Amino acid sequence: MCYIVKNDENKNLLSDLHLRLFSCEKQSTMKKFFEDIKKDIQFKSAGPGKKLAEGGSSKPRVVQNSGPAKPRHAAPTEGAQKAGAAALARIEGQPRPRAQTSQDAIRLQVKRELEAEAAAVAATEKEKITAVEGSSVKDPAFLSVTGVYFTCPLTGATLTKSEREVHIKEAIFMRFEEDAVEASIMMVHTFNKDREKVKAAVDIISKYIENICKNPTEEKYRKIKLSNKVFQEKVKTVEGSREFLQAVGFQSIMLDVEGQEESEEFLVLMEHDPEALEVMKESMDRLQRGEPVRAQLDHQPQAFRPSPNAMRFELPPEFYNLTAEELKREQQQKSEAVEKNAMLRTKAMREREEQRERRKYNYTLLRIRLPDGNILQGTFLAWDKVSVLFQFVRDSLVDGWQPFELVAPGGHKLREDQELALNECSLVPAVLLTFSWDAAVQADISAAVGKGPALLKPELLKNIRTLG
Repeated sequence: MCYIVKNDENKNLLSDLHLRLFSCEKQSTMKKFFEDIKKDIQFKSAGPGKKLAEGGSSKPRVVQNSGPAKPRHAAPTEGAQKAGAAALARIEGQPRPRAQTSQDAIRLQVKRELEAEAAAVAATEKEKITAVEGSSVKDPAFLSVTGVYFTCPLTGATLTKSEREVHIKEAIFMRFEEDAVEASIMMVHTFNKDREKVKAAVDIISKYIENICKNPTEEKYRKIKLSNKVFQEKVKTVEGSREFLQAVGFQSIMLDVEGQEESEEFLVLMEHDPEALEVMKESMDRLQRGEPVRAQLDHQPQAFRPSPNAMRFELPPEFYNLTAEELKREQQQKSEAVEKNAMLRTKAMREREEQRERRKYNYTLLRIRLPDGNILQGTFLAWDKVSVLFQFVRDSLVDGWQPFELVAPGGHKLREDQELALNECSLVPAVLLTFSWDAAVQADISAAVGKGPALLKPELLKNIRTLG
């Protein structure tokens, strides 16, 4: 600022003006300093999320200090100024909290719900695992039957479900020493699951043999080129087909092929007399009529003394076409059946539900209460016909030739000529039936002999047991 001094009076005025300006500047600086300190105090006492310009109805928090109280408007010391400056710099360096929008609230709520759902699912899975582990372990001593067993038709050995296939394959291979044709036919029909492929291979092999029998002197019909496309795709892929051809007389021979440097493998049938050709034709018929070798279910017939526990069943897991977890839910589903029955359902709905129910079981355990109180027990396939049950009972009786009746729960009488499966009659997975002789026939026998017919065979009574 520049001033022109004209006289002493002006000089005095100028001096006075300088003093006033200096004083104003000093007061302005001090005022700004105190305002900054005041804002700092307000910022610290307001708490997070408050603007300094906002007014609040709540009173500032009072901080008690054990030392003597300082004057409210006392000038800060040099150390306080430095501390305040450092605090301001630190606060200005921190990012200010962003105001939360409605979308942020939604995201937070969704996140919380997903976390809660994940925790609930994890807890449920843990409960399921615990339940499965607990339900899958049963003391064999408390089971109504120790398991499901099968009988090998070739050896008569009793097998578990897991032992069936391996044992039958070994038995078929051992059969080659006795009858190679029969063993190879068993291989074709037993080792291959695709019945359409088996039929196609059998048809082609039959065509080979028919051509030979019709043209016994034609050499071309007695040679099978193994690299032939039809043989490769239709015959070779069926296990046991080559073994059959060799069993009926074909021999593996390497022959030269016209136009090729290297020879190829052929199956060749040497010249046969009419009698040998007739035997080969019979082998072809056996191949066409062949059936898979399957282990037969062992009914495990067992007699029990009269017992009030006849309707109590504890079945092993093999009886069910369900996982251990599904087995545990079955009891809950049965309890819900009462409510379902009270609902109005169409016939189609009931039939679909019944079909789903029947598919749950692979086997069924049936008990038959006899007139003398003894109980006959047997294991059956769930899809066995009712006639299989009647034959089982007949084979267990001394006088099985006599007519008898079997009554299911609810008073439903079973008929031996029924073309229904046991599961279609709701005889799964375990049911107690009632046996009775035909009343008219029994009356005639009692009048003639004076006593009723004998019941179970001695071999069953010999091993009679008591239900636990």
